[in-house]
Amino acid sequence: MAAQAMAKDVRQTEKEKPCRLLVADDQPHILEAIRLLLKPEGYELESVKTPALALEALGHESFDGALVDLNYTRDTTSGREGLDLVARIKEIDPQLPVVVMTAWGNIDLAVEAMRLGASDFIQKPWENMRLLSVLRTQMELRRSQRLAQWLEAENRILRAAGAPDFIASSAAMRPVVETMARIGPSDANVLIMGEHGTGKEVVAQTLHRLSSRASRTLVAVNTGALPEGTFESELFGHVKGAFTDARADRIGRFELATGGTLFLDEIANIPVRQQAKLLRVLETGEMERVGSSKTQRVDVRMLSATNADLRAECEAGRFREDLLFRLNTVEITLPPLRERREDIPALAGHFLARYTARYRRQIENFDPAALQLMLQYGWPGNVRELDHTIERGVLMARGPRIESSDLGLHQQRSGSTQNLDEMSLESVEAVLIKKALARANGNVSQTADALGLSRGALYRRIEKYGL
Repeated sequence: MAAQAMAKDVRQTEKEKPCRLLVADDQPHILEAIRLLLKPEGYELESVKTPALALEALGHESFDGALVDLNYTRDTTSGREGLDLVARIKEIDPQLPVVVMTAWGNIDLAVEAMRLGASDFIQKPWENMRLLSVLRTQMELRRSQRLAQWLEAENRILRAAGAPDFIASSAAMRPVVETMARIGPSDANVLIMGEHGTGKEVVAQTLHRLSSRASRTLVAVNTGALPEGTFESELFGHVKGAFTDARADRIGRFELATGGTLFLDEIANIPVRQQAKLLRVLETGEMERVGSSKTQRVDVRMLSATNADLRAECEAGRFREDLLFRLNTVEITLPPLRERREDIPALAGHFLARYTARYRRQIENFDPAALQLMLQYGWPGNVRELDHTIERGVLMARGPRIESSDLGLHQQRSGSTQNLDEMSLESVEAVLIKKALARANGNVSQTADALGLSRGALYRRIEKYGL
């Protein structure tokens, strides 16, 4: 818990303290202009006139970034001193963002500086908004990296061998992490709520890893994808001859999860008739296989998830209130990605590492404009959509960085307003499904009925389009 408290303090401190920027330029009027521009924006500046003084400052102090000129008084054209400075800075602190300044039209120098590790460049004379935007992007990335490092200490208790990566450094995720740390080791039933794609299954996996049942099985069931006719058989099992296709005994999910954890996803889509049978198992710990009169005892911890408003479903008569009371001993609500934007750089970096390894692509990072686009995008599909977007970016990238155009977010953002004859069949289908889900307030069963699809077919399309 000490690591948790320390990480919590660091997160708060990181948000409150101003960005410290090292500025190196041999011209006093340039240093003064930068000071006048950045001081009102909340930056703390350390200004130096030579590369030697810049390196000395880096050896004694900590900075969030560096803004350095490439040409100094010894040689005002080659930029060699500035390039050497960039290389030395990256040796001292490989993660420190370095933005270089170069004379207008001298792009070759800027390209060489970025090859040596610079994050971005601006041309003199600069545009104030461009300089502020570049620095803001780099500072956000730097802070996200630092928060992720501190989160590693906090989340060490939330991971075991084989556990999923749980990235959550934003303030909006703090209550989630704290609740998980408190109730994870217990056997309490947990209801996990949140929009599609927010990471409910990752939370369930992490809670299981935290529990005393971690050495046993976590059995996951997407109840929304189960046809009503097979629901009982899937959950409770059946005996040979129980129905026409029952050619052999079958163990259900509750038996498989005995001693471990059962995770029921899309719990709101369980038919009302089946809810009573689920309630009985939760109340008594007893069940019978379909077609059998033999009662069996099961011992499971129940985790469930939904994107629906279960209290509204209870009021509408579509969900049993007594079942809700059994499921939500503790509730965890995951915020959508648009409310935890601080996590986007770390999440994007995580997915980048995953897909560059999977597809064997030599891609190092994101172009600043691509990162800025991700930070500004609305992410209706949440973390799942970000995952799919980074995978697409890795496949589409033509160089060592993922560019804005590789992400396809402009097309996704404007797709709903395109004329039908300008859209692909898949794009039209995605738009129609999104609108139908909105009309049904996220209820998958109602949406499937309205579209004339089975729930399983609708779930496959939701996953395919990252809705």
